[in-house]
Amino acid sequence: MPDPEPVRFGRKRALPSCPNPLFLQWLTELRDEAKEKGLKIQYTYQKAINSLNKYPLPLKNAKEAKILQNFGDGICKILDEKLQRYYRENGKKQMGVEGKEKGGGGGTKRKKREYVPQKRSGGYAVLLTLYRQAQIPGSKGYMLKMELQTEAQSLCDKSFTVPDLGSKYTAWSSVSTLIQKNLLIKTHNPARYSLTDEGLALAERLESVERDVKNIPGEDISEGDGREEEEEERSLSQRATCAIQLSRDAGEGSLQGKPQSTLTSIRKPNRESLLPGAYEILLCVDFIETTGGSHHRKQELVKELQRNGVAFDVRKLNVGDFLWVAREKVTPVPGQLRAPVGRELVLDYIIERKRMDDLCGSIIDGRFREQKFRLKRCGLRKPIYLVEGSSSSAAHLSLPESTLQQAIVNTQVVDGFFVKRVQDVRESAAYLTVMTRYLTKLYQNRTLFCRSRELEGDISSNEEEGGIPFCSLISFAEFNHGAVKNKCQTVREVFARQLMQISGLSGDKAAAILGQYSSPHSLLAAYEKCGSEAEKEKLLSCIRYGKLKRLAAYFIITD
Repeated sequence: MPDPEPVRFGRKRALPSCPNPLFLQWLTELRDEAKEKGLKIQYTYQKAINSLNKYPLPLKNAKEAKILQNFGDGICKILDEKLQRYYRENGKKQMGVEGKEKGGGGGTKRKKREYVPQKRSGGYAVLLTLYRQAQIPGSKGYMLKMELQTEAQSLCDKSFTVPDLGSKYTAWSSVSTLIQKNLLIKTHNPARYSLTDEGLALAERLESVERDVKNIPGEDISEGDGREEEEEERSLSQRATCAIQLSRDAGEGSLQGKPQSTLTSIRKPNRESLLPGAYEILLCVDFIETTGGSHHRKQELVKELQRNGVAFDVRKLNVGDFLWVAREKVTPVPGQLRAPVGRELVLDYIIERKRMDDLCGSIIDGRFREQKFRLKRCGLRKPIYLVEGSSSSAAHLSLPESTLQQAIVNTQVVDGFFVKRVQDVRESAAYLTVMTRYLTKLYQNRTLFCRSRELEGDISSNEEEGGIPFCSLISFAEFNHGAVKNKCQTVREVFARQLMQISGLSGDKAAAILGQYSSPHSLLAAYEKCGSEAEKEKLLSCIRYGKLKRLAAYFIITD
């Protein structure tokens, strides 16, 4: 038998390039633009591109393209308009020459078009924000997702968190395009975003264009932007001066008994404040309280709140079951389907709801201490424990009733939580209704200021005296992000959790130890310096803990 012919692998001949390069180029531009905006029409453009690549003959105009699949009247009209504009600028002969150069077989390769995000788009805002952050002296060189979304929102027309009506894409969807184009790099967990060399060069060009537009004389828009920047700088300086003045006055006791009008006159309103009448008090309910488990009981809570006329919103809360936010009132913008997203500041009241059986289970599996620890660290000053159920409901549980009652008393006396006892779901809804109305009246005619969790101690707590509520609040986004249960923790936080696993070592005692020894290494080093075993046993006994600064008599850690 003759030898079989060897099998030839790979492509046998070069595939011909598209004979309609201009139509292909315009469709590609339309697809990229729709993809950047998060529009579903990008998939229609992609199907049209696939059909055009399969067609082997040149097209004289866009009407001839109607014979192809996925070419409708809309796409053909857009291509005809672009074709007529091209004829006016270059002439018909020029089109044939360019088509031969770009699409002819054996010609030179078409130059790849550089990606530049559209102005006020998500990619544009992210690039400019990272570039401006990198220009700040001593900057860390990267931004986390939450802070990047917050800073970039003012440079983008679309929301970074809420998709437009009928779409599942937000402005944040363009970040994947930036990563694919090698303009942005994503590292670590939680994700850190920073610019590549190419992204830095592109962002620098975008910043220079933005600066040139602002500096054009005679344009009202640029003058308005300049005035806004000056006002922002002035307000920031006023806030800094105000914070210094508040801290001084707090030390002298001059703020005690001052009315709200005085505080408002000291701290002039700025972009980060909510003026009286510009916000509404809204109850936020964790979605776990409305889904799963005993569906009937949880729906009863929702029905009771609706029957009482309470405005509430069901959302995911990373800590607590109920809290209240001051949500900015926004008016719909003409031409937009969805109203702009209003700012939300979290009031200092948060509720953890426990039925008697849930309380018993949380004590057994350790969630009880862990939840109280997280509530103390969430940044809100008024934690409330809502205990639902009578003593008779604890008769058939795994733990005796006395143990549960002792846990409730310790929560109030030792941990400093306010404990509210109710009988059933209806009383829980009634308490939430009363609290909502109370907070609405309490914060009426108050100017609310936004602060960061990192600056919690900068403003004096004397503001709460004399019935004046604390009006310096953190945003809901920052609160919920900081309360994530399984986020990356520092050595100090892990060490605190390890210490609290020791029997008899409470959160206050762990905090006292961390004040002296911030890591296991520093504590072991201190033990090694001790000359005897007795000295080691008494190393921690002189540390004072808690509000009363008690001595931790035998506060001993042994192997």
